[in-house]
Amino acid sequence: MERLHPRVRLLWALSSVLRTTVLAAIALAVDRFFVALPQTAIAAGWLVLAAAGVGRALLAHRIWRFELQDDALFLIRGVVTRTDTSVPYVRVQHVDTTRGPIERSVGLASVVVYTAGSRGADITIPGLRPERATELRERLRDLAIESEATDAV
Repeated sequence: MERLHPRVRLLWALSSVLRTTVLAAIALAVDRFFVALPQTAIAAGWLVLAAAGVGRALLAHRIWRFELQDDALFLIRGVVTRTDTSVPYVRVQHVDTTRGPIERSVGLASVVVYTAGSRGADITIPGLRPERATELRERLRDLAIESEATDAV
């Protein structure tokens, strides 16, 4: 099974620290304008949440894997709750590559696989080199087209 690029750990860790910093800023604003909160508690909370987020990013990278199988895209992910997903190629509607500003800054891209089904029935494979994301998108598109031709409806 294929792993994500190691730089995705940095992306996830920085995102976690950024979210934690926003929460700490909100707590400081509440302390300043509404209710007095112990600033040492805010700092300790920031430190604990930031460390937990970085640890989660490292663990998530160790677990995250995907594979193009004969008839489906197979993914394994999740830190607390492990999720194994099998997406039959016949269910693939379309495939995109995305590169947000933060992903571009660390030289990564994501592949988004949209599937038939209810709203939110899409799969994102993050942490890929842009060239690999393009290759994967094209391969998934080809596999979806091939499976559509063989699907008996």
